[in-house]
Amino acid sequence: MNHTDATSDLDEIDLEIIREFEQNDEKSLEELADELDLSTSAIHYRLNQLKDSGVITSTSANIDPHALGMSMVTITEVYVYHESGYADDIGDELAALPGVQQVFYTMGDVDFIVVSRVQDHEQMNELIDKIVALDGVNETSSRFVMRELKNDSRLLETMSDEMIDKVLEAE
Repeated sequence: MNHTDATSDLDEIDLEIIREFEQNDEKSLEELADELDLSTSAIHYRLNQLKDSGVITSTSANIDPHALGMSMVTITEVYVYHESGYADDIGDELAALPGVQQVFYTMGDVDFIVVSRVQDHEQMNELIDKIVALDGVNETSSRFVMRELKNDSRLLETMSDEMIDKVLEAE
């Protein structure tokens, strides 16, 4: 699905529902219906449509990684040998490693960017060793995060008014 398919039927009410659930996924449908001056069934219908269209991909708890001792964040650049199909295979293998949170296939000098989170130096060393040991990986270069200044998975919170307008224009 390309991005215009998912946004083709979104309106301001859909975006407000998304915004409310990004900020507080424990809010009941009744509370949300009262706030948006809609019926509970209308909110329920819209939520189902947002899920069916792939706009909302899951509902899950936001966990503070520090509460689980997951304080070490590493950003690793991964350079690979270029063979047919390497992007999918190596990308899948990187994504499956314990501690890996995000994998990006990139263009330019770096082939993949891997963002990982672990509890201690030993786990970090093990993870880097596993990345280097993957068939096709040529070289890595890691950056260790000293302090997290922003780590927000809420999408609408990071969008400008122009970006939101563009979503609404896709109708």
